[in-house]
Amino acid sequence: MTTLTHRARRMEVGKNSEKKVESEEDTNQDRSSDNEDSGDSKDIRLTLMEEVLLLGLKDKEVLLKSDSPTGDVLLDETLKHIKATEPTETVQTWIELLTGETWNPFKLQYQLRNVRERIAKNLVEKGILTTEKQNFLLFDMTTHPVTNTTEKQRLVKKIQDSVLERWVNDPQRMDKRTLALLVLAHSSDVLENVFSSLTDDKYDVAMNRAKDLVELDPEVEGTKHSATEMIWAVLAAFNKS
Repeated sequence: MTTLTHRARRMEVGKNSEKKVESEEDTNQDRSSDNEDSGDSKDIRLTLMEEVLLLGLKDKEVLLKSDSPTGDVLLDETLKHIKATEPTETVQTWIELLTGETWNPFKLQYQLRNVRERIAKNLVEKGILTTEKQNFLLFDMTTHPVTNTTEKQRLVKKIQDSVLERWVNDPQRMDKRTLALLVLAHSSDVLENVFSSLTDDKYDVAMNRAKDLVELDPEVEGTKHSATEMIWAVLAAFNKS
């Protein structure tokens, strides 16, 4: 399936040069997309985990290739566990261990503690969320309402555009970070939040395209040229869980 941009190109270029022009412009589009992502929010840089948590929060509701340090506490803690483990574990096993989805008395040290709360605190420090106390009859609960709705909407629009305006119908040509975010958002059941503001017809298109993407065979996609194997390994692990 082609994008509106591709349709416009076909009208502007001659048939003989069509493939060459499309190839060159697709490359430029991918580069400009990467540049846009890095320049969208110069003051606020979010990790993928922070973006997924933010997508799961409603505005008016409260609710290894390298083991080098990343500067993110949770990621560095994860890398430390993975590096220290012999024999090596599978991606699915690590996801289960780190998220607490499986209970193994011999591997309790690998379970990350209070992940959601720690990510939320990171977003508080970056000015995206705030911290409040709410009284629920017999006890008080710490909550983190969204305060920076501009940043939230920027992220929502980025994902909406990735499956509507910039859809290339080929995961190997997608921006890798956006692909990873779509996979994680799907696995975390927050994609509906992302697309809920769309009109009915656009909502259907967005959901169907996202569904087509996450229903691809991870084993096949992960072996293709230029594929990011870890993204597909994570999708495969979530599909099996």
